[in-house]
Amino acid sequence: MTIRSAPQWLRLGILPIAIAFCGLWGVQQLAAQDASQIVDEAALNQLVQPDPAASDSLATDAVEPAGIDVLSLISKGGIFMIPIGAMSLLVVTLGAERLFALRRGRMVPSALRRKLEMLADPIDTFDPEVAYQACRRHPSPTARVVASALLRTGRPLAEIERTAAEAAQREADRLAGPIRWLYLATAITPLMGLLGTVWGMIRAFHDTTQLAAGQNKAEYLAEGIYVALVTTLAGLIVAIPAAILAHHFEGTLTRAFHRIEEICFLVAPGLERFTGRMRLDFDGHLVPLTSAKPPVAPPAERPVGKTSAAPVR
Repeated sequence: MTIRSAPQWLRLGILPIAIAFCGLWGVQQLAAQDASQIVDEAALNQLVQPDPAASDSLATDAVEPAGIDVLSLISKGGIFMIPIGAMSLLVVTLGAERLFALRRGRMVPSALRRKLEMLADPIDTFDPEVAYQACRRHPSPTARVVASALLRTGRPLAEIERTAAEAAQREADRLAGPIRWLYLATAITPLMGLLGTVWGMIRAFHDTTQLAAGQNKAEYLAEGIYVALVTTLAGLIVAIPAAILAHHFEGTLTRAFHRIEEICFLVAPGLERFTGRMRLDFDGHLVPLTSAKPPVAPPAERPVGKTSAAPVR
């Protein structure tokens, strides 16, 4: 190769190198552009997709509604909450009073029961005077029923048992009087709540018809019905405990008078030996039973001028 052909050789050698260099530079630029595009897409996806922690917090906030303010809800119940509140006070008062009055120790005093059982063992030596004084020392429904039977000493046994049954029925009616008010509260309080709910729904529908065209009637109606149901809830809250208390007290009263009847049946045979002989006065003393007949009223005088003679044949 000569010197005259050197520049052409150089030109022929540099040209491929330049082309290769330009190709490498282009590839590097494309790679950098792709990398930047990938970074931009990752950042964009991070911005578009919500944070899981943030989404969880938002979901929690959406799932957990605000609590119900009971006092404000009761105040929204309207005028129908007044009779329901009065019935609730009645139920609480009668429940506390009956729990105290129908205790076993007040209905059937254990001291009186033991004394009567001791006097009736054996039954042939039963002393009505001691039993009557024991009834006066322990005033109770049991004492009043047994005392009414003891005051019939000297009468037939069937009459004594009938008197004791009538006295027990009177005592049961007297003690069951307050329980009837509990049954009344059980029956009437839900009706009061239902009446308040119906009235509240009527008002809600009426107010909904008065709204303008652009207002949300469904939301307004839902709020009205939500408030109207408060009276029904209050009525059921009062009626359910009243029903439970009434059934409990009725069962307690029935069991107590079963025990009273057992005591009367235990005492009554001890009075049979006094039939027609002795009686018990109101001071609790045995006195002889008088058998004198009641005086006969004198015949009425015939009015003057109206006598009639028998026809003579």
